[in-house]
Parts: sequence; structure tokens; C-alpha cells
Amino acid sequence: MFVFRIKGLARLICNRCIGFGDAKYRVYTSRNATSPIIPRPLPKLNHPAMIKNYLKTAWRNMRGNKVYSALNIVGLATGMAVALLIGLWVFNQLSYDRFLPHYQQAYAVKVNYADPQEGTRTQNYLPLPLAGVLRTTIPGIKYVAETDFADFSGHDFIVGDKKMLVDGGTVAPDFLHIFQYPLVKGNVNSVLNDPFSIVLDESTAKALFGDADPINKTIRVDNQYTVKVTGVMKDFPANSSFQFHFFMPFSYAEQTAGYVKAARTQWDNSSFEIFVALQPGATQAQVTDRIKNLIAQNNPNVRAYKPQVFLYPFKDWHLYADFKNGKAAGGFITYVRMFGIIGALVLLIAGINFVNLSTARSQKRAREVGVRKAIGSRRYQLIFQFLTESVLITFAGFVLAIVLVILALPRFNTLTGSGVQIPYGNPVFWCIMLAYVLGIGLLAGCRPAFYLSAFNPVKVLKGSIQIGKAAATPRKILVVLQFSCSVAFIISTVIIYRQIQYAKDRPTGYSADRLVSTFMTKDLYDNYPALKNDLLASGMVQGVTSASSPLTKIGWHTGISSWPGKSPGELKINVGAVIVNETYFNTVGMHLIAGRNFTANLNAEATNIIVNEAAVKRMGLKQPINQLITFDGINGQSRIIGVVQDAVMGSPFTPVEPTVFNRLNNFSSQVIYRLAPGVGPHTAVEKIGKLFNKYNPAYPFSYVFVNESYAEKFSLEALVGKLAGIFAGLAIFVSCLGLFGLAAYMAEQRSKEVAIRKILGASATKVWVLLSADFIVLVTISCVIASPIALYFLSDWLQKYQYRISIGPGVFVLSAVITIGITLLTISFQAVKTALANPVKSLRSE
Repeated sequence: MFVFRIKGLARLICNRCIGFGDAKYRVYTSRNATSPIIPRPLPKLNHPAMIKNYLKTAWRNMRGNKVYSALNIVGLATGMAVALLIGLWVFNQLSYDRFLPHYQQAYAVKVNYADPQEGTRTQNYLPLPLAGVLRTTIPGIKYVAETDFADFSGHDFIVGDKKMLVDGGTVAPDFLHIFQYPLVKGNVNSVLNDPFSIVLDESTAKALFGDADPINKTIRVDNQYTVKVTGVMKDFPANSSFQFHFFMPFSYAEQTAGYVKAARTQWDNSSFEIFVALQPGATQAQVTDRIKNLIAQNNPNVRAYKPQVFLYPFKDWHLYADFKNGKAAGGFITYVRMFGIIGALVLLIAGINFVNLSTARSQKRAREVGVRKAIGSRRYQLIFQFLTESVLITFAGFVLAIVLVILALPRFNTLTGSGVQIPYGNPVFWCIMLAYVLGIGLLAGCRPAFYLSAFNPVKVLKGSIQIGKAAATPRKILVVLQFSCSVAFIISTVIIYRQIQYAKDRPTGYSADRLVSTFMTKDLYDNYPALKNDLLASGMVQGVTSASSPLTKIGWHTGISSWPGKSPGELKINVGAVIVNETYFNTVGMHLIAGRNFTANLNAEATNIIVNEAAVKRMGLKQPINQLITFDGINGQSRIIGVVQDAVMGSPFTPVEPTVFNRLNNFSSQVIYRLAPGVGPHTAVEKIGKLFNKYNPAYPFSYVFVNESYAEKFSLEALVGKLAGIFAGLAIFVSCLGLFGLAAYMAEQRSKEVAIRKILGASATKVWVLLSADFIVLVTISCVIASPIALYFLSDWLQKYQYRISIGPGVFVLSAVITIGITLLTISFQAVKTALANPVKSLRSE
């Protein structure tokens, strides 16, 4: 009877726990103990039933341990959501422009100029005659398209009573052969042949013409010329390097802008961008070798700078836009790689949580493993069981991660300015996700599976195995690794934030407060004196001026060929040039530190210039006032009449470039005005808009606050800082989930020890310190490990900025304090709960 009861118990345990024993024979005996044992073979295993039983058992274990399962699922879901979100974003960035047919054959033409003082300078803008040479004489080039870079700006379109300010530009007809943006209406071979034709994107065509067919409809451009719609192209996707709403033929610019027509023969006028497509079989290296000396051969004035023309692939524009000493030196790819690593590390942290929590719970499941092995389960079956549980938890985490990504995508796309979407209808995506879930589940569950399945059943059932101590060391190592990543994220976030604030706090050299800029159209240019008087008389502004460039960008660069003290053989100085009038410096708040300002007499000031401090320093002038120099923007010699304080008109992360201000003519592209103090911006803009509409009726009134325009210079760094902060917070959150689970486990394991200590007189504070000390030590070690690693990578990142912070010890101390503080908050709940528990309840079972 006893034998049959054991047999029945074994069968029951086997069927309920793992489904089947795996011994080759099952032992049967008769009721007579002296009867011989009759071995019988087991029936063939039913594998589908086994798998079903594994899933049922895994589900029961998850339901029976709700807290640990929830911690694992939420931690994995957060890590997977971050990794998936970053993965989709990285794919989006890597796919830039790849949607265009034959994108591999498209190139931008660039030129390198060698300068002993400034190093090799890479320039996008080229002389227009170069396009003709490339088109007619260079083998291997199939298409050539020149563009007017100055024309890629807002233009006013009038259709009936509709007025729109639209971004676009003029391009040669071959542009749409090089960059094959799909047309929904029109023929690519003819849409840009007529100088007064235009190709619109779908959204602009709909805004102007509604649902009517726009082909052959006319548009009044800038209230000067009428053009006919000959084509409609699809809207540019978010992952396109070009983001325009219309194209007009380059011949339009030649017929309507005299300087463009004149530039056809001017090798010393580098104001245009040129793009080419190569013939099939032609290589970038072959064509570059044929074109590299074209500018030097045709323009003797620049031979001293050794200009080298080269091709730069279209596929690299987005990610590798930075050049250093004439070579591509990275760019946005740095951030793509950075966030790819961050996504992988957050996922690693979530995986560490899973491993730690699973191994920490191993003691509770040790007897289960011992019983299963005692009744015949083999190790591989136990491994399969635990891996099934791991994959099931991972799948639950993946489902939650998809939900989190769906909820986060709108805000994420707004923040990053991207168009990331989950490709629901793409089977390849779901195959990758299936492999993703299985891979994470198996990797995260392999250590608990192999660890638990290795228990000795005899020792487990006798209670002689000390599972917690056996797993303590690897668990501590994983906690240190986990928090090292989190601390590194915190340090990175602090450094990025400090770098951005350092540049934002940099003195700009002008006052951007209440300063507004409006693009100057031809009508505004013709009526500028009257507009200025009306603006000042309105009481809404306290100063008005005009300039050839916005305050936050220098649109014209030229050179200083000679100056007092120039060394023989020294090359000209590249400088920014801004055409201003006599009210410019007072209106924008720039301060003259020497000499005088311009007067209103244009003829008297035609050869006078004002330079900034950087130009004086570059020329080495000790007494710059009244010195004569040769400024290439003015025929003959120019006299320095004033020196103005340096102003940050370019990048806030680089030194101020040498700049020359002149009154060469009245040319202006910007009306700049400062709102009067005490006047509300909304009220002022509303009244000012009416004055602009009075003199500029064909254009909708548009304006830009200078401080907002300046803030846009920090957009990339600000984006990186925000994303780094968000991901650092998520990494800490995931780490704390695991820490909370481990703290709960440790408190449970040491509950009897704590009860004895309290009976012997230990205070709650001492118990709290006892339970917290181990975790604080581990987190402190993480801080020590993370600090030099973060220092190495962040120092390298800061090298890209010439105007940058220095990294001191304070950031590492601050990050350590933040991390330890978060750790104490996380574990204190369980520590205090255990310290305040009634010791009698903990010891009652003894």
C-alpha cells in the first residue's frame, strides 16, 4: 500500500507540475512486498501537451507572484519601449533620402579652400560658370543642376484673394532628374522648361486651388511676376533633406534678378549651389579627379588658397554634414549612435532587473525544483519550463511596451520633429519583433533557468542549500552594472544641460529684448523711409533700422586682401560682411568701443567701414581707427572709422568671426525694429502689422522675434539634453523597480534576523541602516565606476564645441548624491516597514 501511495503521489506531482516524468521506465509492484519488480517502458511523450502544460504552469506562477511579475513586466516593458522607440527613430534617421530612386548617384559639388591661419575650409557655394563646365566637358556626369541659394526663401503667392508666404527656390530642370521626387501631375521632362512655370507640392496646391486641378492655373509671385503651374509633386516626407513647397526654373532667377544673369560669367562670385548625378559605372573618385582643379584653372585670384572641387554623396548629407580640415568629420550620426547605445543600455538594465529578481526568488522555488528532479524530471525540461516563463513575461512586457510607444509617439515626434510611426502593415517588422521578444526572453531568462535547474535535489529537500548566499555575488555585480549605466546617464544629462546653459549665458553683444525682424520685400524696400516714419510715429516701436542680414545670421562673406602690417605671402582674411545704415547699432544695441558711427550721408560713407573686435585682433591692429585696408566688398581702399564690440551673429558655440559693417549701398533684406517698453507684444504686433500691410499689401505680415531666432541655434543641443534627461529618468525608474524588488526580498529573507536584533534592543534606525547599507555600498561603487567612463566620452563630445565648459568634480558629486538619494527613497519603504514590524510575528513560526 505504501508503495502505491508513493507512486500515486509522484504521478500527481508529475502531472500537475511538469506533466510527465522522463525516466525510461516506471516501477510497479504488487501488494506483496516480496513480489518481483516488473519494469515497463513509458508511453511516448506528447510534446504539444508538454508545451501546453509549460505555458499553463508559467501562467500559474505569474499569477501566484503578482508583485514580482508586475515588477518584471513593467521593467521589461519600459526598457523595451525605450529601445523600440529609439530603434524606430534611428531607422528613420538612417533612411533619410533613401526613398528616392537612384539616390546613390546624386552628389553635391563642394570646394575646399586651404588657409594656413584658419585651416582647410569647406564651402557649399560655388561660381555659376562651374555648372556649365561640368555639364559640357566632364565625362561621367549625367545631369547638372544649379540653384540660387539666396532664392531658397519665402515668396508671396497670390491666387485671387488668397495670399501665402511659401518656402521654395529656383532650380535647373535637371534637378528633378537628379532628385527624383515623384510627380502626381506633369511630365518631369518639361515641367521646368518655361522660365515662368512652377511645380507645387500637393499641400500648397490644395491650399491655393482647393480641389480644382491646378495645372495651367496662374500664380502671382511677389506681386511682380505671373507663373503657370506645370506640375504637382508629392509632399516631401519628414525624412527628406530638402523641405520645400515649390520649385521654379533657374532661368526665372536669371530673367528676374540681374545679379544671377551677370553671375554666369563670374568665376569670383561663389553664391550658388550645384548638384550632379553620375552616369552608371562612373565613380565619385574618377569624377572628383577630373573636376578638382576647375576653379583654380579659371580664377587666378584664388589659386593661393589651392581650391579643390569635390563631390559629396547625397546619402551622407543628413548624418555626415560636419567637415574638419576638408574631410567629413561626423555630424548628426554622433547623436544617432549615442541614442542607439542609450536604448541598448536601458534594455540591458531592464534585463538585469529580470535576472536579479528571478534569481532572488530562487529559494522559494528550490523545493519545487528538488521535487521535480526527484521524481525524474531532467534538467533540460526544467530549463525549458523556466525559459517558457521568461518568454511569457517578455511577451507581456512587449504588449505593454507597444501600448507605451503608441502613447508616446505623438509627443516624441513633436519633440524630435520627426515622423516616426509603427509600421503595422510591414510583415518584416513583426518578424523582427518576434525575434526581438524571443531573443530578449531567452537571454534574460537563461541565467535563472540554468541556475535554478542546477540545484541538487537531495540538498534542497534536506534544507541544507543556502541559495541566497550562492546568488549574492553575481546579483551584486549586476546591480553595480545596472546603476553604473544609470549614473552615467545622469552625468551626461547634467553635462549637456551645463553646456547649453553656458552657451545661452554667453554675452551676445546686442540686446535681443523686444527686438523683431521682418523680411524686406521690394515694396518695403521702395517705401522704407515712409514705413520707418510711420512705425516711429505709432508709438509701438522705439527704433527702426535695416540690414542685409538677420541679426542671428551673416548672409554674405568676402575677404580683406591687405591691411597695415600684413606679412608678405599672407593670404586674405575671410570675413562676414553686413550692409547697415546709421541707425543699426543703436537699434540692435551693439556698442562702439572706438571711433564713430556712420552718418546718414551715403556718398560720404561709401568707402568707410566699421569692424568688430575679432577683425581687429585677426589683423593685429593696435590703432585701428583711420587705418586703410583693402576690403573686397568695396573698390579701392576702405577706411576704418569705428570698432564695434563682438556680437554672436553665428554659432553660439564658436568664436565670433571677423566682421565688416559698411554702407556700400542701400541694399537690405531685413527691417529690424525694437518694440517700445511697456507695450504688450500682441497689441504692438497687431498695430504694426497694419502699417506693413499698408506698404506691402501683396504679402501677409510676418515677423520673427530675435530672441526666438537665437534660441533656435540651441535646438539640436536642447533636443539632445531633453532626450538624455528623459532616458536617464527612465533608466533610473527601471533600476529602482529592480531595487525595490530586491529590497523586498532581502527584507523578507532577514525578517527573523531583524526580529532578534529588535528583541535584543536594536532601534528602528539601526535596522534601517543595516538593511540599506549593502545597497548604498553597491550604488557608491557604481558611481566610482561610471564617473571616469562618462568623463572620457563626454570630454570627446565637448571637443566639437570651441566655446565649451570644463568638467569639474562637482558634476560627479552631484550625480552621486542624486543617485544615492533616489536609492534611499526606493529601499527605505521596505527597510522601514521591516524595522517597524512586530518581532513576535516574525518569530512565531519558530
